Amino acid sequence: MQAFFVLSRYPSPPSYRSHTVVPSTGRGRATACPASQRRTTVGKQGRRRFLGAALGGLLVPALPACGGGDDEPPPTPTPPEPVPAAQITRAIAQVDQLAADLMASSGVPGMAVAVVRGNQTVYARGFGRRLVTDPAPVDADTVFQLASVSKSIGATVVARQVGRGSIGWDTPVRTHLPWFTLADAEVSADVTVGDLYAHRSGLPDHAGDRLEDMGYDRQQVLTRLRFLPLHPFRGVYAYTNFGMTAAAEAVAVAAGTDWATLSEQALYQPLGMTRTSSRYADYAARDNRAVGHVRVNGNWVQGASRMPDAQSPAGGVSASVNDMAKWLAMLLARGEFAGQRVVDAAALAPAVSPQMQSNPPANGRPAGFYGYGFNVGTTELGLTSLNHSGAFAMGVATSFVAVPELDLAIVTLTNAQPIGVPETLNAQFFDLAQYGAIRRDWGKIYGDALAPLLEPEGRLVGQPRPANPLPARALSAYTGVYRNDYYGPLQVADQGGTLVMTLGATPLVLPLSHWDGDIFTFTLVNENAMPGTISQAAFSSDRVWLEFYDHEGLGMFVR
Repeated sequence: MQAFFVLSRYPSPPSYRSHTVVPSTGRGRATACPASQRRTTVGKQGRRRFLGAALGGLLVPALPACGGGDDEPPPTPTPPEPVPAAQITRAIAQVDQLAADLMASSGVPGMAVAVVRGNQTVYARGFGRRLVTDPAPVDADTVFQLASVSKSIGATVVARQVGRGSIGWDTPVRTHLPWFTLADAEVSADVTVGDLYAHRSGLPDHAGDRLEDMGYDRQQVLTRLRFLPLHPFRGVYAYTNFGMTAAAEAVAVAAGTDWATLSEQALYQPLGMTRTSSRYADYAARDNRAVGHVRVNGNWVQGASRMPDAQSPAGGVSASVNDMAKWLAMLLARGEFAGQRVVDAAALAPAVSPQMQSNPPANGRPAGFYGYGFNVGTTELGLTSLNHSGAFAMGVATSFVAVPELDLAIVTLTNAQPIGVPETLNAQFFDLAQYGAIRRDWGKIYGDALAPLLEPEGRLVGQPRPANPLPARALSAYTGVYRNDYYGPLQVADQGGTLVMTLGATPLVLPLSHWDGDIFTFTLVNENAMPGTISQAAFSSDRVWLEFYDHEGLGMFVR
């Protein structure tokens, strides 16, 4: 479960509800969104179990949207009002109280916050506990898993390599991964590093995530992406962890190393980020690390461990806020740190510029935009702003916001299931910095937006069992091995009078419970299945349809 938030004034509907489509410029092709082109939207997809939705909420994008007639000139930008330096200083002085209030109101076990102003870390502090049952405190060196904040960090790794000339944002991925294949031959040949970092490859939303939950490794997931149906190339924004991972793999191959090592050499070591890594084993070995938590019956308890190495470029970084502050200082300085050039400014610029419309305007809310691994927007004062959030359902919520024209950035990390705490604190802080007062109830805005995404999945959730169900056939009628190119084989066996499914690389072993006739159910809890999730397994002659694995329309297994 990965998350990001588009910078906008009001909570946007999650991106699974609609996709922005840009008119095609050729066979199966569409360009990134110029202001003169009109928007259309394609129909709703089923409600998904991910936090990779564009929820909006921090600041208002004032960038030109794709809309209006060709005759409409772009609006004349209003010069931004200056923000008093003393007002920013007062905002920084209030972070302690903001964090303490959020800790008290949410009950989250631990939090760490850092604020960067110019090239200085002006605030860095931890709150609460690393583990709810252990008094060991969180401090500014406590390491947290970052989830999708990893995307922005990884984008700066790529920008560093682009600046060195070893690869370009416009380099086709197949130049370095000749085996990388999607459902369309032309798209397979043309899709670039930038396309995948902007989520405009045509891959469906969160492609491959459920394969990861089944235990498939990075290579196995990436090679199976070829079975997925595609949206129009460069015409639809769809957030994909493994699409971005494929691009990062190409960058690492071009550098002659693996992604985690490249990230160390290109970024973490030059910035002195000694407590940062793109390997789960490094995080697990830290003596001062925060452990994830989930809420059960209103209480925070330790969550299951989340090992994200398969999609490390998209969600596998771990770091402390002291380390994150160094990265933010480099970002604010457009690639410089401590007087040294770490990332070429010209190579970084496209990453922090709008590359794809991520959310259409709706209900008075302006459009949202994505760069290469960054949400890109403008504040109500007309200032360029960058952000990203991250979340693991198993107990991680993180977020940063940077406004380069104010030379100001904040990062908030928590060891708790995503309920909007990091985004709330960051939004409150930038309200105080820009306006001298908190102008909206950000806690309610983010809490309300996130709550539905943490609900269990399945049409039968909350439904009573049939009072007089049709009987099942003899269990032998259902047993056997069922084929599915994307998910791999499924074995159904009779184990002492109970049907049991086995599938995936881990493998997953899931008992089936009879529901009605040839319909059985199974339950599972993982990164993409919230507690209480119920899936149908509907049998018919030589096949079985698994509701939970029909996210991309590929839930049919054939015996």
